[in-house]
Amino acid sequence: MTIGYAPGKVILFGEHAVVYGRPAIAVPVTQVQAQAEVEDAEKGQGITIVARDLGQTYKLNEAPPDDALRAIVVSTLRRIKVGLEHDLTITISSSIPVARGLGSGAAVSTAIVRALVGHFDKWLDSRAISDLVFETEKIHHGTPSGIDNTVIAFQKPVYFVRGERMEIFWVQHPFLLAIADTGVQSPTKVAVEDVRRGWEEDPVKYEGLFDDIGTIADMGRRAIEQGDIEAMGRLMDENQRLLRLLKVSSPELEGLIGAARQGGALGAKLSGAGRGGNMIALVTRETCSQVSMMLRLAGAKDVIVTEVS
Repeated sequence: MTIGYAPGKVILFGEHAVVYGRPAIAVPVTQVQAQAEVEDAEKGQGITIVARDLGQTYKLNEAPPDDALRAIVVSTLRRIKVGLEHDLTITISSSIPVARGLGSGAAVSTAIVRALVGHFDKWLDSRAISDLVFETEKIHHGTPSGIDNTVIAFQKPVYFVRGERMEIFWVQHPFLLAIADTGVQSPTKVAVEDVRRGWEEDPVKYEGLFDDIGTIADMGRRAIEQGDIEAMGRLMDENQRLLRLLKVSSPELEGLIGAARQGGALGAKLSGAGRGGNMIALVTRETCSQVSMMLRLAGAKDVIVTEVS
């Protein structure tokens, strides 16, 4: 058996605007992971996919072409020049909540790529893995930015401009994020398409909002590189204000954001597509417990605290 792993992720700054060519910053979340196990099966069994969390087991050749798990298996085997005639069982599990902005789809795909590559004693660098996963992300999200597959494949903080730049950068001082789950599923594809409709109806307004969000992402990178945690918090609050104007927040998110600020968070915002999913709060070691408690009292289904370094 060969096992591949991949972490979750959160977007610190720049969601939605990143689809329109503005910068965004994302970081891995190692407290949650996707796992894929690949093992040889009996002769003649073909390739079987076992999606443990979904309670599904099916043959690769019986899955529709737009099945994301089938797509990543086929594209990976083609990339490493391995035929589809092998007899394999691929078992997938994940502790990353689905449709919550933590990159569950990209993480599962990345774990599958790593497990298949290792099982056949091949090698792909992080860029090649990211590129494979990006193609599958189109099934999940329609018009993905590419940031999820990038940060998850490289497992480092990433400054990203779609189609132009991808830079791993260094954190001056590690910082803590409390990630709170609203419990509301929010498929990225739906929110992205709604923002696109708004942009088509009023491009001047939306381009201005995207510009402002991109500026915040640039300022956020500088704050992280300089270790200015107070500036990071202020920028998160401002980013959230702009995301409200894009109409991707929700009452559940706003409730948790308010609770985090009451608990002493330096800043708080939604992370990912919005309309549900997760929010993130910038906390210190002194305020971490208080903020986590306030988030749970406000209805958070789960709270994860992760250190970004």
